[in-house]
Amino acid sequence: MDLKNESVVTEFILLGFSGRWELQIFFFVTFSLVYSATALGNILIIVTVTLSTTLHSPMYFLLENLSFLDMCFSTVTTPKMITGILTEHKTISIWGCMTQMFFIHLFGGAEMTLLVAMAFDRYVAICKPLHYRTIMSRRLLNGFVILSWIIGFIHTMSQMVLVVNLPFCGPNVVDNIFCDLPLVIKLACIKTYTLELFVIADSGLLSLICFILLLVSYAVILGTVWQRSSGGLSKALSTLSAHVIVVTLFFGPCIIIYAWPFSSFAGNKILSVFYTVITPFLNPIIYTLRNQKMQVAMRKLRFLLVSSMQNF
Repeated sequence: MDLKNESVVTEFILLGFSGRWELQIFFFVTFSLVYSATALGNILIIVTVTLSTTLHSPMYFLLENLSFLDMCFSTVTTPKMITGILTEHKTISIWGCMTQMFFIHLFGGAEMTLLVAMAFDRYVAICKPLHYRTIMSRRLLNGFVILSWIIGFIHTMSQMVLVVNLPFCGPNVVDNIFCDLPLVIKLACIKTYTLELFVIADSGLLSLICFILLLVSYAVILGTVWQRSSGGLSKALSTLSAHVIVVTLFFGPCIIIYAWPFSSFAGNKILSVFYTVITPFLNPIIYTLRNQKMQVAMRKLRFLLVSSMQNF
């Protein structure tokens, strides 16, 4: 194709959620509240784990890092979506789009890996409790966190190094709430069949493998609890069922979108909302705010804060 006679695309149009003015207001208010709650909830968790000596354990160390990733992941996509709801021209520069996709896959890949590490932590705590402190050493925990960032970086760079050089000279409409890699690739002026297969192999397989590992770990934990105590099984089911729901809401849409990314359908936007908006909002509730030890630590910190303000 001769690209010289084609106009070069400098920005993309994000369609987002379109509809009547009343519906747009509803989306704006709803997503603004959800994002505010997500940011405040995750910041509260990070501050509580950092300042509370009772929470300096492997599980809470990993939860603290998960909260940081959730906050970053949500911040990459949600504010732009919120501001675009009430904007007539829903545009994003081509480099803004590339930057957004880079960080989406950086934080997304890191979070998937960290969730597997957290499942391993729960496996060791329940199945090998006597060796928990020995196995889950500070060195291993730091290794898990570093590994999650490395995998996230490799995951995003392996795709972005190919996407960033694609020529865009025709249609520039992205029918989603953010710059989605499969949809942006489709707008390129050249054949991208090989790149499409690479995205399936990269993003799709990463999501699917991590999801399977999580389900296997949960099944092993339930099996171990069932063998040891029937009374503890109901408690384990209650805890793990909430985890499975959140993990499914995150990985399910990712697998559907990235394992079969180039067969677009109307539900893409809804699926995108689940893993970029809903899951970062639910993670603080499911993993920590429902935790009694976390609640006690938060109450202590609030008491200390109120006391210090009164003395001041």
